[in-house]
Amino acid sequence: MSTLSAFPAHCSAKRALLSALWYFEIFQYPLTAAELFAYANCIGETPEELAEKLEELVQEGFIYQFGAYYQSVNDAGWVPRRLDYNRRAARYLSVARRMARLMGAFPFIRAVFVSGSLSKNCMAPDGDIDYFLITEPGRLWLARTLLVVFKKLFLFNSHKYFCVNYFIDTEHLEIEDKNQFTATETMTLLPLYGREWSERFTAANGWVKHYLPNLPWRTAGTIPAHQSGVFKKMAERALNGRLGAWLDTQVMRLTVAYWRRKFRHFDEKTFDNALRSRRHVSKHHPLYFQQRVMNAYTARLKELY
Repeated sequence: MSTLSAFPAHCSAKRALLSALWYFEIFQYPLTAAELFAYANCIGETPEELAEKLEELVQEGFIYQFGAYYQSVNDAGWVPRRLDYNRRAARYLSVARRMARLMGAFPFIRAVFVSGSLSKNCMAPDGDIDYFLITEPGRLWLARTLLVVFKKLFLFNSHKYFCVNYFIDTEHLEIEDKNQFTATETMTLLPLYGREWSERFTAANGWVKHYLPNLPWRTAGTIPAHQSGVFKKMAERALNGRLGAWLDTQVMRLTVAYWRRKFRHFDEKTFDNALRSRRHVSKHHPLYFQQRVMNAYTARLKELY
């Protein structure tokens, strides 16, 4: 392969294409031309112009083409691996849709999205279905606890199909962390329940276009709107007052205390990034995946800039 020392500094479109490719190569995930154009942080170039730049990158030896897929690593095994993950994801999505309808029936849940790898149509053999949820303000931790108790009692604590690891409330829809990772995760969230709150979430996170100007938001037009069945209405009515507020405070206190004991090796900054725990947000990412990805991506980008 050609060395990047000879890469022209003025070729912003080529740099954008390589940057997009390298981000997904952290996961050994090759991209099609259409996906590359969507994820490239490059405006002012037509798809035809980007296709021309992509072909030049292939000819110059910066990237390889295997059928419809592009990557900078000369390993033909990545494509069948991706296709296998895509086929598995299609099967898991039907499960995710059923689970999302179930979650939507729980008290104080206003919207449910699929996040993580499945939201990108990718599922490893040992992968989980991750969910991002929006709740009523002041009842986030109570809603979270009810879902976790259900998982422990009825799903034998299985994370495979029911990994509820990120919650925000309807008054705090804007994602706090702003970087390539969070922009990608935010824009690829797949809405499955709560159409109106999905649309408001999109409106509150326009900052992602700074990182991904060409990637369209996932449409929420066909998903169910938030609705309350008899059980949900009765439960919310019973827990809307002081009792519900007290329970929400108590389960938050107990959960955070448990996490601090379990992850006592985290310093305060790491704990906040991986296990953000406030009244309006609960993030449970103990593997600190965001920082690992951003460290790897930043190191690779040093070859370009």
